[in-house]
Amino acid sequence: MDLTRLLRPRSVAVVGASERDDSYAGETLLNLRAAGFAGPVWGVNPNRTEAHGFPCFPSLAELPEAPDAVVVGIPAAGVPDVVEEAGALGCGGAVVYGAGFGEVALGADHERRLLEAAERHSLPVCGPNGNGIVALHSRAAMWGDTLRTLEAGAVALVSQSGNVAVNALAARRGIRFHTVVSCGNSVAVDPAEWMAALARDDAVRSIALYLEADGDGALLCDALAECAERGMGVAVLKAGESTAGAAAAMAHTGAVAGDQHVFRALVEEAGGAWAEDVHDLLEIAKTFAVSKPSTTLIKGSDPSDKPSTTLRKGSDPSGAKPSTTLIKGSDPSGLVKGSDPSGLAILTCSGGDSALAADECARLGLRLPLLGEDTAARLRGLLPDAATIGNPLDYTALIWGDVELLSEIVVTVGDDASVDQILIFYDQATDAGRGGSWAAVREGIRLGASRCPVPVMVSSTLPELLDEDAALTFIDSGVAAVAGLRTGLACASAVLTPPAGAARLREIAATTRAASAPPAVNGRRWLAEHEAKELVRQAGVPVVDGRLVSGEDDAVVAMSELGGHVAVKLSAPSLQHKADVGAVALDIRGEDQMRAAHRRLTELGIEGAGVLVERMAPPGAELLVAARADAVVPCLVVGAGGVWTEALDDAAVVPLPATPERVEAALRTLRAAALFTGGRGRPALDVAAAARLAAAAGDLLLASGLELLELNPVLVHEHGAVAVDALAVAPGTDP
Repeated sequence: MDLTRLLRPRSVAVVGASERDDSYAGETLLNLRAAGFAGPVWGVNPNRTEAHGFPCFPSLAELPEAPDAVVVGIPAAGVPDVVEEAGALGCGGAVVYGAGFGEVALGADHERRLLEAAERHSLPVCGPNGNGIVALHSRAAMWGDTLRTLEAGAVALVSQSGNVAVNALAARRGIRFHTVVSCGNSVAVDPAEWMAALARDDAVRSIALYLEADGDGALLCDALAECAERGMGVAVLKAGESTAGAAAAMAHTGAVAGDQHVFRALVEEAGGAWAEDVHDLLEIAKTFAVSKPSTTLIKGSDPSDKPSTTLRKGSDPSGAKPSTTLIKGSDPSGLVKGSDPSGLAILTCSGGDSALAADECARLGLRLPLLGEDTAARLRGLLPDAATIGNPLDYTALIWGDVELLSEIVVTVGDDASVDQILIFYDQATDAGRGGSWAAVREGIRLGASRCPVPVMVSSTLPELLDEDAALTFIDSGVAAVAGLRTGLACASAVLTPPAGAARLREIAATTRAASAPPAVNGRRWLAEHEAKELVRQAGVPVVDGRLVSGEDDAVVAMSELGGHVAVKLSAPSLQHKADVGAVALDIRGEDQMRAAHRRLTELGIEGAGVLVERMAPPGAELLVAARADAVVPCLVVGAGGVWTEALDDAAVVPLPATPERVEAALRTLRAAALFTGGRGRPALDVAAAARLAAAAGDLLLASGLELLELNPVLVHEHGAVAVDALAVAPGTDP
């Protein structure tokens, strides 16, 4: 859908125009005037001839021409008719403020009619239940709330929350917005479509995305790919640990990799930054707008590279980095454990700040490399005797205000071969900027950054100690300025994250579209274990040998066929967790044990259950392998398996499709990775075989149309891996 006329309108009509103090439509007229919108602005109100000095007309049809943007500031019941009229007239789109739509039961019909009208005319709608659009470069302030004077910049914000957008525009943190879209219920335009349209604007350098629902996964992949292709930083905050799909929630998969984890995996696969709160969201986006990940040349890179192909140390030139999303208890930065993230150097004049920063870097997985001998020697010639050479580097307050010395320290640290980014702590109270020493510190940092071979950013230790004027001074010099120590390090981590591969995101988008068939008419059904295993076996996935038996005598025969050491289970669609009801017997040897096990299981009286006899697999490390098609994108989950799945809560999520190499890399990010890779005297197991098995399970999910396939546990041995249990959900109705 073409959003151009809404994002860059040449004319605006405001339906419901009035001069009431509490009127969104009236506030919009005032905002358009204050912003200096250059095009014609018309009010629409049959009871007025003008409002706030703008001419009013009885209806849209009576305007001098069809406007690019129609702002609708009337109650919900009348909105669908206005959208219908706007579409029929050939308007460019509508901004709908009002609440009372799909977010409340009584508004469902209003939302349905609004959507039908928008789709009938291919008319984009921003909202309903949002605050509108502020397009600063075109001075189009189609906004229903009070708006302060703002300077246009390079940060775009797309928010499903009106209040998040209102607060972002009111904040004084040195952030300059290009466009803010408060899209509310997103009835006719998915948030990802706003994101993609903004990504195509050359004046936008970063995008902040606040979501309250998953939305269309394929569109989101497309939008993330647009950003990746243009070297644009993306920060995402998503509200709500949403409940996993019904199928996954009943299996282990839903417990360890719910919808929120899958969403985060996609964002991180795209090289985006996962924000912990609104403060982080805005600060990361602000940092990206100054320090664009794809345009910063790292020491040793090829200066002839195009911005979108610039690599960082250790990055994968194919863009085929695995998902690094780990579940609870994992590295919150999303960095691959055991990897070698680019090196950060921290400069401060406080020992306390040094210690706190080092602790936070350890939590985030940020590498603080040792400075080289040449660097240390140069620093010893610059620093007071009281300073200790290290990283973080406490250069002490003894050199406070010495412009040339501070500048030279910044350049010296930046010259170190192991340093790819510098973060300098800078605290300034709002009334401290009049002192000459503060200006000297800013100048020293600015000069050092201008000569430094790596990006330089500053951060206050407390959020309120970043003065807005000082922040803007830094930003205008190309130095990102962040509020708060923890957030400053989160921003440094985001900037150091390798850029994404757009081709991989397009691949995920295509997979998502292919897997997103309309819901089956007959709903979904669980497969019995033997049915699920037969599917798995036919797909070439290693699974233990076994078969259903027709009675005690046949069970004894099957045991003999399988080598005399077997497991006996009940198999039925209703049995997702057999151990919970005692529907499994292990280590069965000999005829007497087999007959006793068969009788005990059949006496449980579980309707429709057959008896499954299987060869006992040799012991091995237990791995969970699961594939889901019911999340924002189809994904593969790998983690600690068997009885430890929910206890350890340790899993990684990889969007599909996934190659064995990508899965193996994800396996190595687990906290339990040493169980499989060897450690503390344990032998190294066949991780490559486990990865091939898991990748094949993902392929099977996509090829078969299953909603869920869970293999738990998969036993990983020194040579090979085999699935010993299987759950699956397919379209249809349970018998």
